[in-house]
Amino acid sequence: MLEQFARTGLIFGKAGIEKLENARVAVFGIGGVGGHTVEALARSGLGALDLIDNDTVSMTNINRQIIATLSSVGKYKVDIAKERILDINPECKVKTYRTFFMPETAGDFDFTQYDYVVDAIDTVTGKIEIIMQAKAAGVPVISSMGAGNKIDPTAFEVTDIYKTSVCPLAKVMRYQLKRRGVKKLKVVYSKEEPIQTSDDVDFREEVPASRRAIPGSNAFVPSVAGLIIAGEVIKDITGFDKKNR
Repeated sequence: MLEQFARTGLIFGKAGIEKLENARVAVFGIGGVGGHTVEALARSGLGALDLIDNDTVSMTNINRQIIATLSSVGKYKVDIAKERILDINPECKVKTYRTFFMPETAGDFDFTQYDYVVDAIDTVTGKIEIIMQAKAAGVPVISSMGAGNKIDPTAFEVTDIYKTSVCPLAKVMRYQLKRRGVKKLKVVYSKEEPIQTSDDVDFREEVPASRRAIPGSNAFVPSVAGLIIAGEVIKDITGFDKKNR
């Protein structure tokens, strides 16, 4: 066990650390939620991470995305995340894909190679495809619901998609997954009602016209969702919850 993960080992034990070291996790979407998920997984000693995102860092990402700094603006998110991971754990096997995941690009990925899949993207069509591919491969998957226009980081819950309420994205996902015969899906979602965003013109002008439909966000809500997801992945891989109930 590497020294930097010794404190983690005090909780999960040698067997748990070995499971993490031997695990390969795919994270789709390296933004406000997925970036924090990746960071926590790397700091927990994951042996292999696949990072999938075609986006580059923009100035408007700096308020909430852990990989976003002034020096990283314009660079691919997956590349910046890989640098961070290897600076935390040089032994981690990191694969990056500058890919916008959709049904058309799903063939580029072999889901049977993963021990766990994280869906942290925004596009409904892409989210559904990730879930269907993971289910077909028999791989555990956890999906992030909406984190935009929220200000209460304590309102998140881990539950099944069919037990969700309030969240507009979760409502759409329930409908689409039921149509496809998906009977269960672990999700992280918030019961908080989306807030009304500011109509301050000065702030509106800072957002590119092509992106003004994007909801408001902050540093403390998406990050919590991402960390909750990472915790679920780690506990499931190590079997920690089952041993401690």
